[in-house]
Amino acid sequence: MTDFKIPQRGAHNPSSQRAGTTPGSFANAPDIGGPLTFSSPDTPGMPQPSEKTAWDFMPEDWHFEDGRWRPPAGFSPITQLEHARLGIVTLEMERVAEREPHLSAEQVRDEVGAGRMIIPANRVHLGYDLDPMCIGRAGLTKINANMGASPVSSGTEEEVEKLRWAERWGADTVMDLSTGGDLDATREAIIRNARMPIGTVPIYSMIIGRSIEELTLDVILETLRHQARQGVDYFTVHAGVAREHLPFIRKRLIGVVSRGGSLLAKWMLHHSDENPMYTHFEAICDVLREYDVSFSLGDGLRPGGLADATDEAQLGELDRLGELTERAWRKGCQVMVEGPGHVPFDQIEYNMKLQRQRCHGAPFYVLGPLVTDVFPGYDHITSAIGATSAGYHGAAMLCYVTPKEHLGLPKREDVKQGCIAYKIAAHASDVALGIPGTRDWDDDLTRARAALNWEKHFDLAFDSDTARAFHDEDLDVDTDFCAMCGHDWCSVRISKEIVEFESGKASGFERERVMKSPALTEEQQEILRTRGHLSPVEIHRLAGKTKNAVGDAEKAACHSDIVRNETDAFRVQGEKLLQLRRKGNEGAPRA
Repeated sequence: MTDFKIPQRGAHNPSSQRAGTTPGSFANAPDIGGPLTFSSPDTPGMPQPSEKTAWDFMPEDWHFEDGRWRPPAGFSPITQLEHARLGIVTLEMERVAEREPHLSAEQVRDEVGAGRMIIPANRVHLGYDLDPMCIGRAGLTKINANMGASPVSSGTEEEVEKLRWAERWGADTVMDLSTGGDLDATREAIIRNARMPIGTVPIYSMIIGRSIEELTLDVILETLRHQARQGVDYFTVHAGVAREHLPFIRKRLIGVVSRGGSLLAKWMLHHSDENPMYTHFEAICDVLREYDVSFSLGDGLRPGGLADATDEAQLGELDRLGELTERAWRKGCQVMVEGPGHVPFDQIEYNMKLQRQRCHGAPFYVLGPLVTDVFPGYDHITSAIGATSAGYHGAAMLCYVTPKEHLGLPKREDVKQGCIAYKIAAHASDVALGIPGTRDWDDDLTRARAALNWEKHFDLAFDSDTARAFHDEDLDVDTDFCAMCGHDWCSVRISKEIVEFESGKASGFERERVMKSPALTEEQQEILRTRGHLSPVEIHRLAGKTKNAVGDAEKAACHSDIVRNETDAFRVQGEKLLQLRRKGNEGAPRA
């Protein structure tokens, strides 16, 4: 056999049991406690990690003595960062370690202390029902779901319902981006109902009842303080947009696409003055520190199309975000940095690793990025492709994009589709990086699939209802093949029957000899109604299946291990698939 050189670099095998025959991850060896944590190998020419961390940007009144940093007399830690600097493992850090089984509570503390991880947990929200989580490249890749009422669509009740829906479909955080309706009531309701961290963009509330030109420092600080008192866990603050960046916007195809960025650009041009969020950044830090609200330093000049990606405006703002990261750390605040939304695939690695360098490893939170601009209505797919690359190359959290991106406010189903697309991206990134145990779920589903154990297959699927509905749309019995190949051509069945192969024989995954496909749930019925391939009568039959519906035996006679002989099995499954083909042709255009 040819001798292949496998490019492994010491990464963990993402399978706890080293299952299967794959050599494992091709990522770098883990560096927990160092600048790389879990990381991809560099393409030649990529920016190298910063040698600095949050420890290099301590408050001026702290001093280093006997091998540790000491605060001034009477100091009381408030933020997770300040506790970590004092060597304290908080209850929130312990909970994060429970949710990140590859990390200890002490490792979580050290990553927070270095500024490479944040625990967005407002002290007010902790008094409700918040379940602490972390964002950082040493942890699992997280996803955020955006929602919020607009002046023309949705309201408080619908947004709370979308919150619950996003939680069901795997969102780790939610941002309330409401710009219409009762913003205060919507935000309050979301926070009180949320077990996950909630983020906002406070500038949206700052201009309610006034023009952006009327924005003052008092308005800025009071709005931030009010939302912090409500329990918001992280704020997007567009402090990196500078007057000096605005000339670089003139030749862009699509200008400034960030709402916060465009508002502050207008303010600066009107007042001929610097961005007030930048000028008064320390005062903003004081408010956030009081409640331990984390910064999400906004990318107000992110590209809105491939033609504007990685340009001088975007990179100039990133430089300033690095400076602001340092200033926030000096004030004891937790920081993550937001990143670009439309980036050609070949430029994603550079963008991720440049941020890691300029912002000293602070967690990177990216929107997508979208890797093409010509598929509106499918941008959850175009962006999930970019998000997978972003997660592999260093992003810690991925902001979902829904099918409604660029077209309108996402509805309930759009939230589901966006979450699922981004759970795929996040999970694929974690497996590729070799984070321990991340492939165990995939391996179990593969074992169930190999055993043709449909019930366990569906139980392990991320969206069990859709998997079951799609299967039963074609073949409503759990037999030892599916409608894609039929009995004769089922490679999985054949592999299982080969005695020398282990395929399909894993302990605990065996398919029972007698299996009936259960009746479809209401949600599964709705999935099939939406697809429109089956008539209402056929869906009703699937919803009311009984023993008689699948034959007189305990399972349908097209199972090859229940009928009298192989010939009968072929006959029955042939008749079944012929019926399916006829169903598929009903309503088709005629010549």
